[in-house]
Amino acid sequence: MSALLLNKSSALSKVAVQAKSTKKGAKAVSKSSSSANQFYGPDRNKWLGPYSTNTPAYLTGEFPGDYGWDTAGLSADPETFKRYRELELIHARWALLGALGMVTPELLADEDGIKFGDAAIWFKAGAAIFQDGGLNYLGNESLIHAQSIIATLAVQVVLMGLAEAYRANGGSEGFLDDLDTLYPGGPFDPLGLADDPDTFAELKVKEIKNGRLAMFACLGFFVQAIVTGKGPIENLTDHLANPAENNAFAYATKFTPQ
Repeated sequence: MSALLLNKSSALSKVAVQAKSTKKGAKAVSKSSSSANQFYGPDRNKWLGPYSTNTPAYLTGEFPGDYGWDTAGLSADPETFKRYRELELIHARWALLGALGMVTPELLADEDGIKFGDAAIWFKAGAAIFQDGGLNYLGNESLIHAQSIIATLAVQVVLMGLAEAYRANGGSEGFLDDLDTLYPGGPFDPLGLADDPDTFAELKVKEIKNGRLAMFACLGFFVQAIVTGKGPIENLTDHLANPAENNAFAYATKFTPQ
């Protein structure tokens, strides 16, 4: 009798564990589906939220970052849409790197042992190569010591040209010749960020959203440089010190290019 009760108890425990596991799995699937619906498909978030009723038919939510907004009809043609998607993503990635490169030297300029001089300001960094001693990466001559603008441009054109050609062609014959031109993965994803399809789909959205923000940030840095003649960190510091005096409206009323 006791053996029978033990068997029944064990069976009930297994059922409870399986039910709990199934419930967790259902929650995970539900969460994944909710995340997918938030960014993709007809029920995704739109650019005007609940007021986005008449979105273009060709914007179906198939691709990351599609919020149903194209008032100029730039993506009506499928081939044009494909080309614009590629251009936007590549520019977004460059903007992410560019925005980081614009602010990092200025942030590090006051650190001990790092001497940038005028090269800490992003729009003055290029001119430093013409000074005596050339341009030193992170203010350290032992890292990258650039003295020739011609050699620097040549190396950049060759290396970047080869890398871009490799990407655009989807790899090379006989070696990684089936790469996705926008999301290559494989050896270009050493951290395995794209291993899980749901995570990968969400990361695509995060990348393009942050990339769009970075493009606007770079444009803002560019305009600030023309108006104030200062770097983004110095502009931010000045604004925080005196918001009433150092702001866009104040400069607009007395704009003189620096």
